[in-house]
Amino acid sequence: MRDCFPTRHDSAGSGCSRRRALLLAASIFCVMPRARAQQDEVTFSTDVKVVNVLATVRDKHGAIIRDLVQADFSVLENGRAQTIRYFSRESDLPLTLGLLVDTSMSQQRVLDSERGASFRFLDQVLRESKDHVFLVQFDMAIMMRQALTSSHKDLNDALGLVDTPSRQDLQNQYGGGTLLYDAIIKAAKDVMKAQSGRKALIVLTDGVDTGSDATLAEAIEAAQLADTLIYSIEFSDATFYGGPLLRGIGGPNGRGVLQRLSRETGGSYFEVSKKQSIEQIFAELEEELRTQYSLGYVSDVPVRISEFRKIQVAVDKKGLAVQARSKYWARR
Repeated sequence: MRDCFPTRHDSAGSGCSRRRALLLAASIFCVMPRARAQQDEVTFSTDVKVVNVLATVRDKHGAIIRDLVQADFSVLENGRAQTIRYFSRESDLPLTLGLLVDTSMSQQRVLDSERGASFRFLDQVLRESKDHVFLVQFDMAIMMRQALTSSHKDLNDALGLVDTPSRQDLQNQYGGGTLLYDAIIKAAKDVMKAQSGRKALIVLTDGVDTGSDATLAEAIEAAQLADTLIYSIEFSDATFYGGPLLRGIGGPNGRGVLQRLSRETGGSYFEVSKKQSIEQIFAELEEELRTQYSLGYVSDVPVRISEFRKIQVAVDKKGLAVQARSKYWARR
C-alpha cells in the first residue's frame, strides 16, 4: 500500500482523508467488543474486600447437588441481602489442607487404619502443582510432623512417623491429656491464617479433650478467624472407655464436640462405624471438596470496626440444604 502524504491536489488529499477515516472506523469497531467484554468482567480493586463463602448443597437423601447456577443462590449478611458478584461451580482454587491426627492412647487400636486411609486420601486429592498439606499429631503434646508441602512422598514419610506416645513419653508426662482444642488453635493461627484460597482442617479423633488450656468455643473462633472449614472424623475405639454403653451413659463422648466444630465452621462431621468405613468417609470427603460452590460478594455495609458478621446462604429450590459457614470476621 502506498503511503498517503499531503499534496497540492485536492483529490489526492481527500482520498487520503477518506482512507484514514475508514481505518479509524475499522479500529474502533475492533476495539469496542473487547472493551465491552472487559466491562462485563467482575473486577475488584485492592481496596475492595470480597467475602468468599464455600458451600456444599445436598438433597434430602444427602446426595451432593452439582448443577446449580448463580441465580439459584442468595446470601444474607446480618439479615441484609447481598449481591453475589463472583460464582464458580468448580472450585479450582488452590487447596490448603491440615491433617490433624489424634495420637492419644485411646486411638492406639485404630491408628494403623487412620494412617493408611489418610495417605490414600491425600494421594487422590493433592494436586502437586497447586495444593499444599501439613500434618500435625496431637496427644499430651502437639507436634508438627510435616510442614506445608505439595510432595506425596514427604507426606507418606511423615505419616509413617505418626504414633502414640511411647512408655517413656508417658512416664515423663507432666499433667495434661489430649490437646484437641489447642491443636486446632495452633493449626489455625500458625498456618491457616496466612494462607489464601480454600482452607480446611481434617481432624481424626474420638473428640475427647482432656488437657487443652483453650475451650471448644475458642477453637471454633480460631478457625473462623482463619476462614478455615473443619471436617471432623470421629474414629473411636469403643473398648478403650469401657464399651459403647459407658460412652452413652456418662462416659466420654466427643460426638457433640465434633459436630459443633464442623457445623459452626462450615465443614462436615463423619463417624467411622460398621456402616461406613474410614475409606468410604474419605471418598465422600474427596467428592465434597471437588464439588463446592464458591460465592463472593462485597458487603453493602463498610467495615468501620472489626467484628464477626453472620452469613446465611440459601438456595431457592425446595428439598435442598446448604452447608456453609455461618459467620466471618470482617476485618477493618
